[in-house]
Amino acid sequence: MDIIGIGYLGFESTCIDTWRDYGPRVLGLGIGSNPVADADSLYLRSDDRRHRIALHPGSIDRVAYIGWETLGKQAFKTAVARFRAANVELEYGDAALCDLRGVRELVRFRCPAGYQHELFYAQKWTPGSFVPGRPTHTGFVAGKRGVGHIVLMTPEYNDELENFWLDLMGFHWYGAGAGKGRTGFFRSKLNNQTSHDIAFGHAPGRKGVQHVGLFVNSLRDVGETYDLVKSRGLQMLMTLGQHCQDPHVSFYHYSPSGFAIEYIHEQEPWHHDGFELNPEKLSVWGHEMVGPLLGPSVMPAEQHG
Repeated sequence: MDIIGIGYLGFESTCIDTWRDYGPRVLGLGIGSNPVADADSLYLRSDDRRHRIALHPGSIDRVAYIGWETLGKQAFKTAVARFRAANVELEYGDAALCDLRGVRELVRFRCPAGYQHELFYAQKWTPGSFVPGRPTHTGFVAGKRGVGHIVLMTPEYNDELENFWLDLMGFHWYGAGAGKGRTGFFRSKLNNQTSHDIAFGHAPGRKGVQHVGLFVNSLRDVGETYDLVKSRGLQMLMTLGQHCQDPHVSFYHYSPSGFAIEYIHEQEPWHHDGFELNPEKLSVWGHEMVGPLLGPSVMPAEQHG
């Protein structure tokens, strides 16, 4: 499937008012305009798209949907035909849902881990319209690759899950990383910018978002955000550091919704190594673990739904 990457993310949230301050003042995201039919949600921007992250009122904090962007109408139609041939249950988005997402067309489906996904094309955008939430912020690397990446925990990690992403979705396998237990990192067919768009980790009996990765334009953005997180006393997960598998500087802290945000600047362009890496350790330097690996957004599977 000709998929660019994650076009948008949607979450159910119990703390939208907190996000109204945290999103722009800590992360540097812009506040988007709400669709007329969705006045109670919060829409956040990281580039000229109408939105990249949406938070909808909910009784628990969890990911509601992951939106995958296809290259265009023909790629979308080809993908839908592939889903049908594989007998994947699809729900077509009506005009009202497409208007909420700001896209031409979309279909909804679930992966074997049970998460809700949406496939779409042609999201609304206005050139030159993005303004960061902090005056000194230089912006996000989102235009060519989408939101960033997401790491999800699943109570069952099996061959069916890997085959879905590799054989049906046509994603590239990046590897299992340096983590313990069963994990898998996948990147979309058209992604030659980063090592992964989505990853899964095995957490028996539990389900939810472990972290979301956001890419910013400068190391200064990372440093200023790091200082803000510390000055506000927000729970850190990992200190500033550089992973073995990516030439990036990043740190992790917990969002108001209980999942971590990895805040990332690329020191140099990512390139595929041509073979599967098996790192001896997680990071070259830094990334001291100073908080729990799994936040409250990873919960008993029956509670998450």
